Amino acid sequence: MQTLSGLYQQFLNVIKHTEGLAALMLRLYLAPVLMQAGYNKLSHFEDTAAWFGNPDWGLGLPMPEVMTALAAGTELFGGFLLLIGLATRLVALPMMVTMLVAVFAVHLPSGWLAIADPSSWLANEQVLASAEKLSAAKSILQEHGNYEWLTSSGNFVILNNGIEFAMTYLIMLLALFVIGGGRYTSVDYFIGRRLLK
Repeated sequence: MQTLSGLYQQFLNVIKHTEGLAALMLRLYLAPVLMQAGYNKLSHFEDTAAWFGNPDWGLGLPMPEVMTALAAGTELFGGFLLLIGLATRLVALPMMVTMLVAVFAVHLPSGWLAIADPSSWLANEQVLASAEKLSAAKSILQEHGNYEWLTSSGNFVILNNGIEFAMTYLIMLLALFVIGGGRYTSVDYFIGRRLLK
């Protein structure tokens, strides 16, 4: 039993030097997604602010221009900071708030699934109804379009707009908030080492 314990401890000592890789992978995955979302909000600032502020067909948020600027800045500049691993824990906090707003104000009414999949055990009525719509769209495209060319890059799907992606990003950001930017892989790590000297 002691031999197994010793081997396991040696294994832990070896992988200890790779512990920054998980944080790096999370950062490299999240950064472009968040930066693109921020860029899109800035590129369509007026439309985004109108959607943020309108209570009838939008989110009905107060001060929509300020909210748009805060969300876009958080995603664009915060995403860049995540990419290099600078102020990772601090940047993760406002991004988690942004994801919580996305979950509860935007995506929650559509359920869990981001892409409609009627065969999923998580399918709601909206998702189940999408099967007929997708079938009708495919039929029209097969009859009136170059269907082989249109599907050569992948299948057609119907976006359900559920909380799946926003919750995934929220959980990834929470992980970064807890573990930080990563050993050997972030600016945070090297600043911390320099400060401890």
